[in-house]
Amino acid sequence: MSKRTLDSPEAVRFLVDSFYEKVQIDSLIGPIFTHVAQVDWSKHLPKMYAFWESLILGNNAYDGHPFRPHLIVNQKHTLTIEHFERWLQLFSATLSENFTGEAADQVRQRATQIALVWNNKLEYINNDSFMEG
Repeated sequence: MSKRTLDSPEAVRFLVDSFYEKVQIDSLIGPIFTHVAQVDWSKHLPKMYAFWESLILGNNAYDGHPFRPHLIVNQKHTLTIEHFERWLQLFSATLSENFTGEAADQVRQRATQIALVWNNKLEYINNDSFMEG
């Protein structure tokens, strides 16, 4: 199968669907989605289409607070750098397998930034030492 460019809502949906197929069977982060967050994929995937379309296509399809659900999950099951690294590994592999071009490179950079920032926020929240003193 030839690689495609990441330049349409259909391409973004293919990226999201392909990525979450990997997530659901992953031994590290899959159970967090299925058992901890108890994701309803029929609701989650359209939100993810909108989120990534907004970032990739600039169409403002997404309206929401993407960090909030991660904060809620973190209260039930501590999210660590290993979780974010696996998420990024799966996302990056999905991009490499299916897409080519500048947009794919830019999306990989954005995903890396998101993973780092969100991990840092949660690491801060999870480290009780900032409450002392």
